[in-house]
Amino acid sequence: MKKAIQFGAGNIGRGFIGGLLSNAGYHVVFADVNEAILNGINNDKQYKILVKDVECFEQTITNISAVSSISEDIIKEIEEAEIITTAVGPLVLKRIAPTIAKGIQARKNNGNKNYLNIIACENAVGATAILKEEVMKVLNEEEISYMEEYIGFPNCSVDRIVPPCTNENPLDVTVENFYEWNVEEAKIKGEVPQIEGMNLVGDLIAYVERKLFTLNTGHAITAYLGSLAEYKTVDESIKDEKIATIVKAAMQESGQGLVKKHGLDLEAHYKYIDKILNRFKNPYLNDDVKRVGREPLRKLSSKDRLVNPLMTAKSYGISVDNLIIGVGAALHYDNPEDAQSVELQETIKDLGVKEAVKKISEIKDEELLNAIETSYQKLTSKQLA
Repeated sequence: MKKAIQFGAGNIGRGFIGGLLSNAGYHVVFADVNEAILNGINNDKQYKILVKDVECFEQTITNISAVSSISEDIIKEIEEAEIITTAVGPLVLKRIAPTIAKGIQARKNNGNKNYLNIIACENAVGATAILKEEVMKVLNEEEISYMEEYIGFPNCSVDRIVPPCTNENPLDVTVENFYEWNVEEAKIKGEVPQIEGMNLVGDLIAYVERKLFTLNTGHAITAYLGSLAEYKTVDESIKDEKIATIVKAAMQESGQGLVKKHGLDLEAHYKYIDKILNRFKNPYLNDDVKRVGREPLRKLSSKDRLVNPLMTAKSYGISVDNLIIGVGAALHYDNPEDAQSVELQETIKDLGVKEAVKKISEIKDEELLNAIETSYQKLTSKQLA
């Protein structure tokens, strides 16, 4: 039987890619460190994906097992796998890379000439390429040569809102109906996997940036403005007309940059924006602004969802007033339970807003830095209430 390994058995791993792999006929091995989840999967051997949207329905996911990602058992699983996917968060990729490298070493040592494709399904540009770099650090030249022949590392873009929800069965996952998984076809090794829901594409960067500059940009700005206005969830936040107006305008600014960069159809892209905004309004998801706003340092980095679209749009002479408001709102994000939020607030306190933004986001344009500082100072919960 075909075997797939899904690193990360959390809500996204179970509620999105893991479910698609199971439905495509793979035996899915979930690799994680959460013993409660691992034991639950191995005991129940199934769970449900609860689709909550305009139309609500359930999917039962079977043909699954679980293994600790820090045990030697995972190496054997990697030896037998045809596909490996991840949903661990971009910052965790370097932690799982040595384990994947050991699995590749074992495949080589055993003379395994079957193809394996590894796809990092993370909210980051070029996540699979990042994972590949980390894996290569562990391998010698001979092992890298083997890897280049038999192991594919296609990049991808993923899109599905999977909020943390408490269900009667802790293995069950609540998701929205919409999803998108675009995979770089040219970098797949061997026969292309037949997985319903996996969209094979040529120019992946256009899909990656369309999603990053639209869903991720709008989602983050909604969360940061919502947090300032003391809302708890994304759907509550986007119902606020002031917030909705800023978010839509910011997404249109970033969209105009995308249209210029990739030659997209502006009218079609604006319809895509409207579709995304309607997804934010889904009350069934109960999507916490703290979840969406977490790790603000990463989200304020030069290649991520706030600064990247801002600088892209600005480079084409497009107005970025609302994207600037989004960055200003992100700088206000103050969550004592989030290590990056704590570090962000400490950096602003120590360096001031302009120098903090320069350090975190690598923005050097003084006029833009002044505009961000002004936006930060103007943003208060009273303005948004």
